[in-house]
Amino acid sequence: MPVYNEADNIRLVLERLATIVATPHEIVIVYDFDEDTTVPVVRELMAEMPAVRLHRNELGPGVLNAMKAGIAATRAPLVLVSMADGSDDLSDVDRMVATARLGADLVAASRYVRGGRQIGGPALKRTLSRAAGLSLHWLGGVPIHDPTNNFKLYRREFLESVTIESSGGFELAIELSVKATLGGRRLAEVPTIWRDRTAGESNFKLRAWLPLYLRWYLHLYRGRLSDLARRSRARLPARGGDHSDPM
Repeated sequence: MPVYNEADNIRLVLERLATIVATPHEIVIVYDFDEDTTVPVVRELMAEMPAVRLHRNELGPGVLNAMKAGIAATRAPLVLVSMADGSDDLSDVDRMVATARLGADLVAASRYVRGGRQIGGPALKRTLSRAAGLSLHWLGGVPIHDPTNNFKLYRREFLESVTIESSGGFELAIELSVKATLGGRRLAEVPTIWRDRTAGESNFKLRAWLPLYLRWYLHLYRGRLSDLARRSRARLPARGGDHSDPM
């Protein structure tokens, strides 16, 4: 769980998670700097929540490095990424775990399937996210409908099989969704209701991060075209003379 000055949200989020998630777990709160307002609140909660621990991100500032640092700091066979602003519906966690235990390498909490919904947030962000997710699904063959949502569960074996190339923002979710698809991994999803934060300030920068999302959009289609070319070449007859038996 990456954090950035989430003092107004983190207590409620952690208390809710401890109450509704039955799966045995640890909660790794990843922060960039000691002055982060989240840190003292979490330190206070750690006395009553032994599953919670703090981890300082030493990879560099920003949410992407915080997520990478958190993944590297854990050893559990399943890794869940969730935000600390209360927007993710933590009641979905046990269903995501159950789905992963059936064999999925990546389980997405999806806003864009029956039973899913997005409440609040900037209209442009909602529109672009939905368009990207559904077009990647219907045109690109990504098995899930919501590849841009970072509320995802990953099998560690899958995470260790790929090199993370994302360079900023929240692009990690779409990168891993695309790489899982092209790698023939099993992707699954459960519906979720996402709610915009009610306290604190969002760190999402649409204009700066949109090109990063487009990078993986294009990467998927290039991969699909390369795959089609390989299949086409495999179907071509071998060149050479006629080697049939003489009359």
